[in-house]
Amino acid sequence: MGDYWRQMALLGLLFFIFGFVTWLNGSLIPFLKLACDLRYEWQALLVTSAFYLSYFFLALPSSAILSRTGFKNGMALGLLVMALGCLIFIPAAQTRIYGLFLTGLFVQGMGLSMLQTAVNPYVSIIGPLESAAQRISIMGICNKVAGILSPIILSSIVLRGAKQIEAQVSAAADAAQKAELLNALAARAIPPYVAMAVVLALLALFIRRSPLPDIHPADDRADASAPSDARSIWQFPHLWLGALAIFFYVGAEVMAGDGIVLYGRFLGFDLDQTKYFTALTLSGMLIGYLLSIVLIPRYISQENFLRYSALLGIALSISAYFTSGTTALTCVALLGLANAVMWPAIFPLAIHGLGRLTQVGSALLIMGIVGGALLPQLYGWLADHPAAGPRVALQAVLLPAYAYILYYGWRGYKASA
Repeated sequence: MGDYWRQMALLGLLFFIFGFVTWLNGSLIPFLKLACDLRYEWQALLVTSAFYLSYFFLALPSSAILSRTGFKNGMALGLLVMALGCLIFIPAAQTRIYGLFLTGLFVQGMGLSMLQTAVNPYVSIIGPLESAAQRISIMGICNKVAGILSPIILSSIVLRGAKQIEAQVSAAADAAQKAELLNALAARAIPPYVAMAVVLALLALFIRRSPLPDIHPADDRADASAPSDARSIWQFPHLWLGALAIFFYVGAEVMAGDGIVLYGRFLGFDLDQTKYFTALTLSGMLIGYLLSIVLIPRYISQENFLRYSALLGIALSISAYFTSGTTALTCVALLGLANAVMWPAIFPLAIHGLGRLTQVGSALLIMGIVGGALLPQLYGWLADHPAAGPRVALQAVLLPAYAYILYYGWRGYKASA
């Protein structure tokens, strides 16, 4: 039991890092839109696209790397790659080249892809399947506590006095004065990202020397329920359907967590207010995780919790359409509550029964995170289109996503039975 909780504590630390880095994007979107003088919603949302696209391209290579390095060394390597991504923000801020910022985010996502490919199946298989959602929810609390703190911390540094700066930029007499204001704003990103690079490098060294053991799918602790003749992940439809569920879930999560900032501007809130809205959504997710820890599996199965969460997401999305102002904003923030248990429920259901193919199946699910890159771009394109606008765009993204997740929680996860 002592070893088990030590492992959980180390994994919790890694999930804290996931959350801190991932949810900085909510603050980066308005910051980079202003600092890089971006005109359109879809341009600002390239922040999430660059970050989450890396998961699609790096998940399977990460699985191959982990098969050579082992999980623990792979985790350390992933942290070092994330540190490199943070350091790219130095030349990006000095030149105010948006493409360099996006490159830094892509590299950070590369490191996180490797970490998540290793850590998520680890959490799922160190205990019984029936309580896997509960364990992942504990990790989720670590993730979302960091996610609540990170936009608040970053916003207080890079978006300090944002409303005033925005007014000054708009009123700038000439291009040189405007460039001077924006250069000073962009330079604010350097200290926090240098600090993160140092912390990530030190954490990589700590993980490398920690007592955290490697777990491979072939170990006795891995799921032994796979058919003995299973040779390909194509034999498991519930896995592929689960990857699509992850795609829609992450897209919806990013819209609720990062997209709420831009949606808040549409609703009439100013930049000094919207810079903290991501923390509201993540607070809702934190409440959802706490509920799942108490309720799963003693009072409700993870499958039923997933279904009810999808129904709640549909109800809140519709409510956001028919309301405005603070009420509509509250509906979007409460999507965090609906989203909370989706990853913890979908992931163990999707890798159940894979046995020695668990690592490859995990990589496939991590590829589904690309939904966080594509669905916000769909929202941005529709939001900028005069025939739709932000209100319709939000429904066009969220309602199909939650409808599919409802299907997976109802029938999809049984597809291989």
